[in-house]
Amino acid sequence: MRTRPLYDVVAVLARLGVGIVFMAHGWQKIEAGVTATGRSFDALGVPLPTAAAVYSAFVELLGGAALIVGLGLPVTGALLFIDMTGAFIFVHADQGLFMVDGGTVQDGYELVLALGMASLLFAAGGGGRLTLDQWVIAKRVRRPGPGDEDEDDAASFVESLREAELKPVKKPRRPSKPPALPAPDPSEKPDKPADDPDDVLVAGRRKPSQRRRASTTQPTKRPADDAGTPN
Repeated sequence: MRTRPLYDVVAVLARLGVGIVFMAHGWQKIEAGVTATGRSFDALGVPLPTAAAVYSAFVELLGGAALIVGLGLPVTGALLFIDMTGAFIFVHADQGLFMVDGGTVQDGYELVLALGMASLLFAAGGGGRLTLDQWVIAKRVRRPGPGDEDEDDAASFVESLREAELKPVKKPRRPSKPPALPAPDPSEKPDKPADDPDDVLVAGRRKPSQRRRASTTQPTKRPADDAGTPN
């Protein structure tokens, strides 16, 4: 059972091999010259030979380099697949499968078919994760854009409103009652002031004081019984 890291490594090797083949064919056309390549295409019956020569030369050279580094694989793979489709239809389809058969050059379509299917696979996302595309995407994800902060603030504001709506309303706390005074102990008698003897009530009336106050006045002398009695 394959693992993802192993697949990524194999995808890099596949892109490297296919990219080198494309770059070699593109460089060969440019080295021969676009005009000479256009005349060859015209002889083979390719429509618009000069435009086809320019397209195939630069797509194969630059597309092969893009495959190796993993840049724009969906677009690169699609352009290379179109290039190989044109080569298959207008040049190699009627030449058989093999390029060389029994020592005779047949110029068959086996190489064009293999390169075209590999390009289609890379265009469909089979280039693995070890690509320049993945590195650029990961870098953009780590770096927030100019409008991301506003979106985060708006999202946090909406989330706070939702939390406020879902949070139950707290009931107002009742004022605490004053501490209850301790009940008087019936066994304890309240302290009474000492009774004043003068303020003792008997049967609703003030009881006369038992203590006589000393008189400060001298008792009056009784008149002599006898007026003639000398003092």
